[in-house]
Amino acid sequence: MKRGLHSIHTRLFLLFLFCMLGLLLIVSALYYKRTTDQLHQKIGEIAQKNFSQTMDLFDLLLKGYDSLTKSLNGNPDLQRLLQAPPTQDSALRMINERTITNLIGAIYYSREDTIGIHVMSNSGAVYSYGNSMSVIDPGFAESSWYRSIRESSGEMVWLGVKEHSIIDQAEKRPVFAFGRPLYDLHEHRPIGIVLIETDPKPILSGLANLSLSPRSEVYILSKAKQVMAVSAGTPKELSAADHWSDALGEGEVRVDPQAGRLIVASKPSMADWQVVSSTPDADLNVEQDQMKRFLLLVISVLVVVSTALATFVSRTISSPLKRLIQEMRQVERGNFRGLLHVKSYEEINILVASFNQMVNRMDELIERVKAVSISEKNAQLLALQSQVNPHFLYNTLDMIYWMLDEKGNERLGKVVLSLSHMFRYSSHWEGSSEVRLRDELEQIRDYLTIIETRLEGRVSVEMDVDPGWEHIRLPKMTLQPVIENAVKHGLERLDRPGVLRVYAKADDRRLCLYVEDNGSGMEPHVLDRLRHTLGANAVTTGEDGSRTAVLEAGEVRRGGIGLQNVHRRLGLMFGEAYGLRIDSSPGGGTKVTISMPLPGEGRTEA
Repeated sequence: MKRGLHSIHTRLFLLFLFCMLGLLLIVSALYYKRTTDQLHQKIGEIAQKNFSQTMDLFDLLLKGYDSLTKSLNGNPDLQRLLQAPPTQDSALRMINERTITNLIGAIYYSREDTIGIHVMSNSGAVYSYGNSMSVIDPGFAESSWYRSIRESSGEMVWLGVKEHSIIDQAEKRPVFAFGRPLYDLHEHRPIGIVLIETDPKPILSGLANLSLSPRSEVYILSKAKQVMAVSAGTPKELSAADHWSDALGEGEVRVDPQAGRLIVASKPSMADWQVVSSTPDADLNVEQDQMKRFLLLVISVLVVVSTALATFVSRTISSPLKRLIQEMRQVERGNFRGLLHVKSYEEINILVASFNQMVNRMDELIERVKAVSISEKNAQLLALQSQVNPHFLYNTLDMIYWMLDEKGNERLGKVVLSLSHMFRYSSHWEGSSEVRLRDELEQIRDYLTIIETRLEGRVSVEMDVDPGWEHIRLPKMTLQPVIENAVKHGLERLDRPGVLRVYAKADDRRLCLYVEDNGSGMEPHVLDRLRHTLGANAVTTGEDGSRTAVLEAGEVRRGGIGLQNVHRRLGLMFGEAYGLRIDSSPGGGTKVTISMPLPGEGRTEA
């Protein structure tokens, strides 16, 4: 107990705990009070003013639209012509249609934002005027907007902002649509409807004015809670404003404590809309000069207190740490041979021991990195030796593939394309030589495509690797040398169907890739010779008579990227506990196991 109280861990823990907690509570309470007061007062006032101004603009705009429809409804010539009985006189009918179109055109040009005016009589006749060649939807009478206008008792029906015209199939611009029934003013009976589509920019500009931040969501909701228009960047479906839409009154401001959002709602007098704005609290940072001065004062106090505290603590621990710093500077200069001996607090002693271990480990890792670099360069040089103008070769293979494809020879074209992919993969060694398991498997699929074609169906391939492991990284060109040996020495000369299996299994620490064939296997003396050739340190015999060769890292064999080089690169990359393992028995086939650590297990296991 006494030793624990005198440890640097306990002293620093208790000291910083009480000091920092006290300062944190004071600063948090003051900051929370200040921020809350300013947020509710200033943001609420700004939001209400914005809504009030925007609602006034909406009312003014909607009054103009209402007057536009009334000018049509109150035109006696239009009412007379719409109620005129059908005539067989084509000239008279053409004169009537032209007169109606001229009446609509005069109203169309009374406003610059009008996109199209469409009048539909009860007899089914449609009269349109716009700045495009109208292509009227033949099924408009079955649409919901047409029914809603027909069912209106004379009031304006606001249909909202649409992505394109709801009746004119040739008009692809966004529109703001509204309409109302047309009545015979003498007998007060419906004689048709009018649909007007205008430029939605004034509506969208008003919604943009209600956005308090780039992430604000602004909706116009109908009486039935349907979305009629949204601001730029707002989802088409209701999100944060959904459960507020029923509870908010006109001009009311609320804050959602669970979602952390500022919700504002209001209604224009000319429509039964509800305009709702939702803004995340995180975007409402009202940084006032007074708040900045207040925070600077608090930060200054914290700096003074922290400086005094750090000075007091540093005097008790600086002496032993100075020697550690001096030794670190030696390490910075590249001297990894020195060891530091310090007797101080328990934690500092542990730190020094860890430092010594780290320096020794860094020295080992530097040597390993050098070995890995040399091995990778050798592999790249060996691969580069086999290249003859690779870009010319790629282009030539691609040209052959397309020529075969044009002649319908898909089988041979597939082989040429696979060969092109193999050359591209094996000759590209720029940057890191590590690749994903997914890339290696794609390379193997191209290689096996060529093998299956060359052996004319005498070898079948089974691959079973969980996609969840395909992101694991391993040295490039790990699988192909193993599979190439299996095909060449185990399956190619079989007088029976051959099977090559590539699959993977994992335990708690490592992932094992298996390349297994049902070939003729290897005789004991052949496996012994393989041991000496590839540098295996042991050959063990199992209960079933199979013999196993465990490969050790050795010098890279001249002549190609062989099994020995694969095993050596795995050992240098992951540690000596990982690499190749070969199981084989006469007539029982051969199985090669490639082991590597799972992600998170590290690369330096010995």
